[in-house]
Amino acid sequence: MTIDKSWTQIRKRSNSAVFWQGLQSFLQMAKPHVNDRGFIRCPCNRCINNVQHQLEVLETHIHQFGFMSDYNEWIYRGENVNAASSSNVPQPNSGVHDKDEMFEVLEDIISNDAEVDQLGSQSSNVQYDDLFAALNSELYPGVSSFSSLNFLVKLMHLKVMNKWTNKSFDELLKLLKLAFPKMDLVESHYEAKKLMTKMGLGYQSIHVCKNDCALFWNENSTSETCPVCSESRWKMQASRRTGKNVPHKVLRYFPLAPRLKRLFATSKTAKLMRWHRAGKSTDDNVMRHPVDGRAWKDFDRKHPIFADDVRNVRLGLAADGFNPFNNMSISYSMWPVVLTTYNLPPWLCMKPKYLMLSLLIPGPQSPGKDMDVFLRPLIEELKELWENGIDTRDAGNDRKVFKMRAALLWTVNDFPARSSLFRVEWTGLQSVSYL
Repeated sequence: MTIDKSWTQIRKRSNSAVFWQGLQSFLQMAKPHVNDRGFIRCPCNRCINNVQHQLEVLETHIHQFGFMSDYNEWIYRGENVNAASSSNVPQPNSGVHDKDEMFEVLEDIISNDAEVDQLGSQSSNVQYDDLFAALNSELYPGVSSFSSLNFLVKLMHLKVMNKWTNKSFDELLKLLKLAFPKMDLVESHYEAKKLMTKMGLGYQSIHVCKNDCALFWNENSTSETCPVCSESRWKMQASRRTGKNVPHKVLRYFPLAPRLKRLFATSKTAKLMRWHRAGKSTDDNVMRHPVDGRAWKDFDRKHPIFADDVRNVRLGLAADGFNPFNNMSISYSMWPVVLTTYNLPPWLCMKPKYLMLSLLIPGPQSPGKDMDVFLRPLIEELKELWENGIDTRDAGNDRKVFKMRAALLWTVNDFPARSSLFRVEWTGLQSVSYL
C-alpha cells in the first residue's frame, strides 16, 4: 500500500487539517519503532534524523520546523527496511558529531520554552535559529568532533575559568580566524555573549531609584520617576552622541528557575540532587550534612508534601558586601546575594560551580535596611517556586517532566548583614549567624 506523503510538503502547517492528519498517521506508524526508552530519530528540518526524541517532542518539532524535504523512504519507521543502505536515502548527518552534547542542551531549553496548544502547534522559537545554525555546522571542514556551538561554549568556559579579559578573548578569536580561515566561529566576545544569552545564561538589568526607594520593575518598569520619592530615574538624559538615557543605579538579577532546571538536565547531577535522602547519617549523634540537623527535620514535619518528593530543592542564602576594586582607599561597597543547593552532598554543595549568584546589588553604599527593595525579584521567584513549582525535565528518570518546587531554608550571614536582611538592630562585635 502506498503511503500518502504529500502532507510533508505543506508550508502553512498551523491551520492545516491535512498536515495534522498526516502527522498523526506518521506518529502511529513510528510508534512500534521507538527504543526501550521511548525515543526515535526526529525527521524535522532541525534534527534531520540526527537526534532522538520521544513521540510528543517529535510531534511538536515536525509541526514547528517542518518535515525534512529529502527524507522520502521512512526507513526508521519501518518502511522498506532493506533500503537502509540505498544511496538515495538520507542518513544521519555525519558532518556534525551525532553525540554532540549540545543537542541535549538545546532540546532541554526548547522543550521547556515550548507552548503547545490543543492543535499541537508550537511557538516559532525563531530566537533559537542562530543556535541551531551553529549546532548544525562543522567547526572546520572535515572536523566532526566539534560543532561550532560546542567549541564556542567550551572556549567561553575557559575564558571564565582562567579570567581572560574581553580584549584578550577578542585577540584569540582573531588569531584563530587568521590561522584557520575556514573556521566557523564568531568574530568577537560581544557576538559570543549575545549567542550564549539565548541559551538562558544571561541576566536582567533592573533600574533602581537613586535613593534605593523602589525598583523600576514590573508595574514601575515604564515609570520615569520614583513612585516613592519622585526622583528622576535617569542620572543623565539621552544625548545626541549616545542616544541613551543613563540610570542612577542598575541591579543585576540572575533568574533562579532556569539554573535549577539545569541541575536536572544531565543524569549525573540529577542523581546528585537526590543524595540528601539516601546519604543522611543513620547515627542521631552524627551530623555531616544539614539534612541531619533539627532545622531540616522540623521543616519536613511541617511540610510533608514538599518533603515527599526528594527532587524538591532546598536552598540557603548568603549575602555580604565587598569592595570590587580591590582598593581599600575607595569606599565602594557592592553586595552579591548567593544561593546554594543543599540537595547536593556536603563535598559539593559549597563548591563554586554549584553556588548560584542571584543578585548583584550596586553601591556605592551598603543597602542597609533597604535590602528588601533589591531582594524583591528573588522573593517573587521563590514564592512562585514554593507555591506553584515549575515543570522540569528529569534526566535521571528517563527525562520525564515533574513539578519542581523550591524552599529557602535559612540564610548564612554575619550580624551586620543580618541587620540588612531582616531589618533588625545590630550592636557589638558578633560573628556569623544562621537563620
